[in-house]
Amino acid sequence: MATYTLEGRTGTWEIVVGLEIHAQVISESKLFSGASATYGGAPNDHVSFVDAGFPGMLPVINAECVAQAVRTGLGLKAQINLESRFDRKNYFYADLPNGYQISQFQMPIVGTGTVEIELQDGTIKHIGITRLHLEQDAGKSMHDQHPAKSVIDLNRAGVALMEIVSEPDIRSPEEAGAYLRKIRQIVRYLGTCDGNMEEGSMRADVNVSVRKAGEPFRTRCEIKNVNSVRFVMHAIEAEAIRQIEVWEQGGEVVQETRLYDPSKGETRSMRSKEDAHDYRYFPEPDLLPLIIEQSWVDELKAKLPELPDEKRARFCAEYGIPFYDAGVLVADQTTADFYETVAKGRDGKLAANWITGDFFAALNRTGASIETSPVSAAALGQLLDLIADKTINGRIAKDVFEEMVETGAMPAEIVEKKGLRQVTDTGAIDEAVTKVLADNQDKVAEYKSGKDKLFGFFVGQVMKAMQGKGNPALVNEAVKKQLG
Repeated sequence: MATYTLEGRTGTWEIVVGLEIHAQVISESKLFSGASATYGGAPNDHVSFVDAGFPGMLPVINAECVAQAVRTGLGLKAQINLESRFDRKNYFYADLPNGYQISQFQMPIVGTGTVEIELQDGTIKHIGITRLHLEQDAGKSMHDQHPAKSVIDLNRAGVALMEIVSEPDIRSPEEAGAYLRKIRQIVRYLGTCDGNMEEGSMRADVNVSVRKAGEPFRTRCEIKNVNSVRFVMHAIEAEAIRQIEVWEQGGEVVQETRLYDPSKGETRSMRSKEDAHDYRYFPEPDLLPLIIEQSWVDELKAKLPELPDEKRARFCAEYGIPFYDAGVLVADQTTADFYETVAKGRDGKLAANWITGDFFAALNRTGASIETSPVSAAALGQLLDLIADKTINGRIAKDVFEEMVETGAMPAEIVEKKGLRQVTDTGAIDEAVTKVLADNQDKVAEYKSGKDKLFGFFVGQVMKAMQGKGNPALVNEAVKKQLG
């Protein structure tokens, strides 16, 4: 793979990127309270005294949130720390009632790991994971509800987040997009986060710096709360170009927090970037260190679902499909399950071709999802069975499939109702071939004089005369025999 670089007036620049992904934990209640963690609801409807920061209210750890963090760490092939600790991270926002966030700083629950990404040219790259820690989310400030006032919704306050911090191993917007998609894919497979960036249950802080080849890292800037893969990629490029201009004009990039404005395609300064000491971290006095047993971790690991990389390798080995096709089919759990239902006991390559071809095209055309598709896995499997037992041929199968999309009917029913069974009667096929050759004597003469490509013309005419119902192999054989 060619190295991604940007050109400035002073030559070539390399970008260096690290991502901090905030993934909202799937759990019924919040990290330290019993209030509902469900998305939505009336403002301030899912708020306990703990979330609202009332004096004397003590946090109580949610064991399911801890389990979800451990599952995610295992999915990231990361070290699980059997002893971790919560800390207070002190800062002041209107939507942070306590004036501090309970997070993990020096002793996170998950340590180093690695994630494998695949780029468009097929290159495989490994991105290091620095850590995963648990922390509570803040509330939400809304500035569009009143002409002169801001209002606060604390429904999100206290919801459990996993912050997944990468090493600065990312070197292009494409790599960043592939990494973010892979993390989202893993947590969705695990059922630890729904990965819905539009609703804010997954978002990314993007750390960007630039340097000349071979240089040590230069000053980085952090772009906060980017909520789509596309915007992450655009923000990286926009910020890298800005930093190159600053360096080339003789200035110095200042470490700061910035926001990405997608409407203008640029980043803008938000505030100076805090360092760890600015947050005055200290151990959370209301929570004991978190101690977990290795036997419990092993139990969680034994119950993990098959993850995307392993499923992809198995699909290639078990169903004989290409590595690329397997990657498309394991992109999400629903698609993978659909494929496996169709392919089980059938031709795996044919199943993959139908799903990635006609089936996906139909979903795009109709705006349906796999869950709402009028063609079920069982119905598509039956269609492949009709092809396999030569009840219908491939061309007729496409017509039957379109009817399935429109009506939701089963393929066998459509074939019987419309009389679409494939003709395998060699006498009927010979008769059709004889008539086509008789009607095209001039072309027969051309064929015999050396124009071999006309063979396809004769086959096509026979299939047309038989309304597409002729068995292609038998038609080819009959045409070859009569022309010979």
